Amino acid sequence: MSTGQGAGTSGRGIEIRHLRAFLAIAEEGSVTRAAAALRVTQPVVSRTLAALERHVGVRLVDRSTHHLALTPEGAAFRDKAAHAVAAFDEALAPGRLHHRPLRLGHAWSAFGPYTTPLLRTWQERHPGTPLELLRIDDRTAGLTRGEVDAALLRGPVDTPGLVTEVLFTEERVAAVAADGPLAARASLALADLADGAVVLNTVSGATTLGLWPPRVRPAATVTVANTDDWLTAIAAGRGSGVSGASTVGMHPHAGVAYVPLDDAPPLPVLLARRDGPGHPALPRLAALAREIVGDGHRPPPTTAR
Repeated sequence: MSTGQGAGTSGRGIEIRHLRAFLAIAEEGSVTRAAAALRVTQPVVSRTLAALERHVGVRLVDRSTHHLALTPEGAAFRDKAAHAVAAFDEALAPGRLHHRPLRLGHAWSAFGPYTTPLLRTWQERHPGTPLELLRIDDRTAGLTRGEVDAALLRGPVDTPGLVTEVLFTEERVAAVAADGPLAARASLALADLADGAVVLNTVSGATTLGLWPPRVRPAATVTVANTDDWLTAIAAGRGSGVSGASTVGMHPHAGVAYVPLDDAPPLPVLLARRDGPGHPALPRLAALAREIVGDGHRPPPTTAR
């Protein structure tokens, strides 16, 4: 896909890869992480971004700090780029012209205990529109990059250009090594986890050190990039973690025990979409999600193991 030549540029036009690179940078906040996500080298991403900026004639990314940030023009351009990428993928995907799937992203735990009722009820009521549940390890589960039409997210989401709706809240639990001393406790407090390291999923997780009061904030952290590595680190005794109650059922692990947390605030579970035109079935998805939560498919109580 090429858009031809634009103001302030010469040579080749812009292709879909330029938009994908920009969206990856916007999502990751780093050229290095964007390159890893795209499976290309850092110089390739830098050159691609520079070419895009020359083409549109404005600076899209502020490079003055270690953590890259979008300029106001970049923030406005991101939504347009996401829509363009989504439309491109949908137009070229085999079999989607007549039965366009609704892609629902999540980074971990999906819709918790409501996941199966959602998928089964959707299939029964809307057999002509497949609902694809996709795990994508980034903070918006592929939504800002145009990889999905909607996403199930946890925790506060302040990404510009997204519309969110809280569907339910769930209690938080501590995740500790199954053979460690904390695993035998009936419940824990945040201060109980502060004596050791805390494992944080900094890519798609909802837990940060800000969850702890300053006086009992953990002194050490172990950072990982996805739920699988989070579980592995905890099972290996490298630290403890905090997650939502849905993780108990959605991510069981022989080396990890989940224990209720007495003093952690509940975790909101959100349905998010991009602000603007989207998949025509999105209103039906939101309505069904609300219906299933309201029908009494309540999460089971969290118990230690």
